[in-house]
Amino acid sequence: MRVFITRNIPDIGPAKLRATGWEIDQWHSDEVIPRATLLEKVKDADAILSLLTERIDGELLEAAGPRLKVVANLAVGFDNFVVGEMTQRHVIGTNTPEVLTDTTADLAWALLMSTARMLPQAQKYVHDGKWTTWGPLLFRGQDIHHATLGLIGVGRIGAAMARRASGFEMKVVYYDAYRRQDLEEKYGYHYASSVEEVLHQADFVSVHTPYMPETHHLINADRLKMMKPTAILINSARGAIVDPKALYDALHNGTIWAAGLDVTSPEPIHMDDPLLTLDNCLIVPHIASASMQTRDNMSELAADNIINVLSHKAPKTPVNKDAVVAQGLG
Repeated sequence: MRVFITRNIPDIGPAKLRATGWEIDQWHSDEVIPRATLLEKVKDADAILSLLTERIDGELLEAAGPRLKVVANLAVGFDNFVVGEMTQRHVIGTNTPEVLTDTTADLAWALLMSTARMLPQAQKYVHDGKWTTWGPLLFRGQDIHHATLGLIGVGRIGAAMARRASGFEMKVVYYDAYRRQDLEEKYGYHYASSVEEVLHQADFVSVHTPYMPETHHLINADRLKMMKPTAILINSARGAIVDPKALYDALHNGTIWAAGLDVTSPEPIHMDDPLLTLDNCLIVPHIASASMQTRDNMSELAADNIINVLSHKAPKTPVNKDAVVAQGLG
């Protein structure tokens, strides 16, 4: 068996794979593997351990050849997978859900608190030597306690974000394609019938919907204008869910108070992007799952999925169950 790993990742997963005695090839770099090199490296692979930066499409599947059985993403998302092509060729795709839910929600919450209380601006103020006295008008942010949190999408991570709001006695309003009456009854969350209803009510809007054609630029200029001028937008889902030009205009013109982004469009953000000129836009480099424990767990789960499939067992977290059935593992 031959496994190709497309980047440096926490070694707990690669170590598990090496322990099988299989041939393990790895691109030992922190940078994205060039596409041409990737297409060469996947030839005759039985499995690929990939990141979101590697598009798994017909071209790659053709380059890999008929031995390829599974592609394990080191991510909960899998928008780099062309799932139809994979399923047609009976190639199983897997992801790493659940192990990163709370860590991702922690980061989204940190963005919310940092933007609300103007922590990046305050830190820069101190570092620039401007702190000479206490002042009653200095860095007056927005209260979090007893405010309204609006959620766009309440899957695992959105629900975890809502639980964090409970400790701050916040009202939680959410919109999701599937109404979560269980959460309404258990925690007192309020269902909104539309995205617009959430935007009108919320002091903080946190985006947790998957990226798909229907959610491309879901948060656009018209919808940003529906938010309160004191509202803060948090996005830890996918960058293209928010229209970046519209967001810049809204932040620059004072349509909304601030934004905290773990993801951008494009990603990584270009250094001449106007969002980087704004002190009310906090941007971090897609680190929502970046704790030592969680990244280890993601690495191990991706390896376990590969080991299961190549050992003729069902993977723990498949994204295309039809391919599992087609391989006789379902």
